Amino acid sequence: MHQPNRDEVLAVSAGWVAVMLNVVPGLGAGYLYQRRWRAYWVTSGVAVAWFVAGAFLAQGADQAAEAQNQLIGLVGLLLLAAVTATEAGLAVKRVRQDQTG
Repeated sequence: MHQPNRDEVLAVSAGWVAVMLNVVPGLGAGYLYQRRWRAYWVTSGVAVAWFVAGAFLAQGADQAAEAQNQLIGLVGLLLLAAVTATEAGLAVKRVRQDQTG
């Protein structure tokens, strides 16, 4: 029985599903759907680093700065979700174009 390679799995995956999974739950869930483990772990590492940096920078912050820090943290995670969603969709498009032409 033929085991599909990485590009074959990526080409038959629905690009919109990968995009939505990276946006709605976020943090690289679309990469799990696409079976792109390296991209998933990089995304997870960036998200953990973002949380750790936020926690480190929030130490000793007053109440007014805490609300701003939370907003910056949320914007960073939304940006990460947007970048990973775009990349997941473009990866499917790129592989499909390579296979057809």
